Amino acid sequence: MPSPPVSAGSFLGAIERIAPGLALVERAVQEQLGSASALVGEVGGHVLDAGGKRIRPALLLLCAELCGYDGPRCFQVAAAVELLHTATLLHDDVVDLSELRRGRPSANAIWGNRRAVLAGDFMYARSSAMIVEDGDLDILLIFADTIRSMAEGELIQLERSFDATVTEADYFQVIERKSAVLLSAACESGGIVAGVTRAERRRLADFGRELGIAFQLRDDALDYEAAEAELGKRRYADLREGKVTLPLLLALKRATPAEREAVASQLKAAARIDACDPGRGAASEEIDLAPALSIVERYRGVADTIRRAERHMARAGEAIAPFRDGVAKNDLLAAARFAVLRDR
Repeated sequence: MPSPPVSAGSFLGAIERIAPGLALVERAVQEQLGSASALVGEVGGHVLDAGGKRIRPALLLLCAELCGYDGPRCFQVAAAVELLHTATLLHDDVVDLSELRRGRPSANAIWGNRRAVLAGDFMYARSSAMIVEDGDLDILLIFADTIRSMAEGELIQLERSFDATVTEADYFQVIERKSAVLLSAACESGGIVAGVTRAERRRLADFGRELGIAFQLRDDALDYEAAEAELGKRRYADLREGKVTLPLLLALKRATPAEREAVASQLKAAARIDACDPGRGAASEEIDLAPALSIVERYRGVADTIRRAERHMARAGEAIAPFRDGVAKNDLLAAARFAVLRDR
């Protein structure tokens, strides 16, 4: 019998259900912040205390449960995933010149870029050490490949910033590497801990990847439609940084030549400012966002991006359809819906 439909809110219920396990993950993460440098604990605590639902470790625990595992090993692997994610947040905020993270000053805004990068490096190292300690070569290979992929995605995105000719293939290449790969790794690692077959591992990895794509598509839509207080960061941050995300990309495909030229002109102006003063970034108030915002609204860029996210949500559900029905499966399906229906 197919699993019953779930609401977006039920994923929050899933988080509450596995709260004891997530508490053990949190404890393991905090234990890794000990260092000869007090700054590591301060920066790590600042980022970790900023909120967030610990989605990646939650997915790992739920995938392990889906596959019948109820032992303690998954908590250390899940903590390593969360440390890896925290490291990427620190580095991303430096790369993006972000001043806010979840509504609070970002670590680089408080301690500076150099300290934020080094704290991120420390967390990459601690995360990797936890996986080495776990001793599973398959998970170690997944982690190494995930770190490589995320770095590639960030570099590709930088190379294609301020470019109005970016294609959908370019865009999806970036979000699969930057965002989806870590969720995919978390889900597959949960299956490895549970000792599933390679075919089942692939299904879990596919589930995480599709959920991750849906999550990023929703993020990119929220950048255009959510209030700044809900986003926890400046509105239109992606556009200000020269990122041509799917809402704008779809609109550009439908726009008139004159409209496309107006947007391209503004992106080129932003690129010149960025090239002359990289530390200042493309968030300059001199850049006119109106041409891009106008066509995104006129050509339904946000609505169609959400529809694309719903397709990936459905594919995530298809990936885990062969697994046994039960609470864990329902919670994972709820996670996929949450990725699309959340408002922040």
